[in-house]
Amino acid sequence: MVSRYSFVYILLGVLLISGIRAARKWDYEPISITAITSDESLINFDINIVRISRGESGISAKVEWNYDTTDETMVEAVVYRSTSGDENDYKVLPYSIPKQSFYEYLNTYYKDVIMKNFAPCSNIPIFEDKFEPPWPKKTYNAEKCVIDGDGLPEIVPPGFYKIIFSASGPEQPSWSFTAIIKLTNKMF
Repeated sequence: MVSRYSFVYILLGVLLISGIRAARKWDYEPISITAITSDESLINFDINIVRISRGESGISAKVEWNYDTTDETMVEAVVYRSTSGDENDYKVLPYSIPKQSFYEYLNTYYKDVIMKNFAPCSNIPIFEDKFEPPWPKKTYNAEKCVIDGDGLPEIVPPGFYKIIFSASGPEQPSWSFTAIIKLTNKMF
């Protein structure tokens, strides 16, 4: 009789341990995404929040990229958080991406976060080792992308997050997008 109970306890222990894994402890709801560019003939955005199912939204986008990047192309992102969503309540967070070259960004944040979350639902460039220029001039499409959270912090405080990503370079268009996302604690 003791061995039967021991077996059950061991089985339950294995099942519980195998069910424990690092995963994001938050859910998100995209509130808005806007993009601006200084020259629509060189880069043009059509970004939308789309409903996938009840309680689940994603992002669909079309980006027409018609210019060459260089070593002088710079990008940066600033992340803000608000508990209420009120514009005056946003405070800057340390999750920001410091101003850096586009190619440095591709080999770090893009590879660690963007590729992992958007490659399954889009035609963005993917690479394994180090990005080799040039960045392809083409139309990029994303369809109903849902962010799994790969490469993002597992635990973040709930609230409204504003992400402002911008890019510019000599004799290149300046462009940016602003996303507002509501994060809530994940129950299970």
